Amino acid sequence: MICRKSDSESVLIAADYIRRGKIVILPTDTVYGFSGIVDGRHYSYHTAEKITELKGRDEKKHYIQLLSKPEDVKKYTRDVIPDELFENWPGPLTIIVHTFAKDGNFATTAFRCPGDEWLRKVISQCGAPVYSTSVNKSGNPPLNNLVDIKKEFGSAVDLIVDDGDKSSGVPSTIVSVLEDGSVKLIRQGAVKINCAV
Repeated sequence: MICRKSDSESVLIAADYIRRGKIVILPTDTVYGFSGIVDGRHYSYHTAEKITELKGRDEKKHYIQLLSKPEDVKKYTRDVIPDELFENWPGPLTIIVHTFAKDGNFATTAFRCPGDEWLRKVISQCGAPVYSTSVNKSGNPPLNNLVDIKKEFGSAVDLIVDDGDKSSGVPSTIVSVLEDGSVKLIRQGAVKINCAV
């Protein structure tokens, strides 16, 4: 199914598909992304595994989790995130923090609160974080042209939300909060970050 982002019901349609464990392609404030709900205590749709299969990606690599509000990150980590980073949320900045793994040990998770208000409304309606990763086969450049996206993945996903071509989209900047509280730049993207924060 395809709907336009500009349609009045697009937020509700996208959120409904995601809540039911479907894999969708959503426009973000950077590029188009494969999205699915982050599995929680009450359901297990294996959405990360489904996206990994679509991309042909290494199963050990994790996906960014999108949040509807900046303060939601505090539900998942005890790391102290510097104010200089929080000032870039909502926006195209991904922050990797320490989180608790299912076995009780620490893991790391990448979070982003996107700058696009429409997308934040979708996430809020889902009631849980939403996975996001660029639309492409692993090792290939991201697809940002709707014709190419529909040709390669149209029959493999449950919904595509059309927001036109995003040929000028720049991926998010990625930083990691280290154990000593310092910040390491992982990928320079749309936001310029001074890692001496």
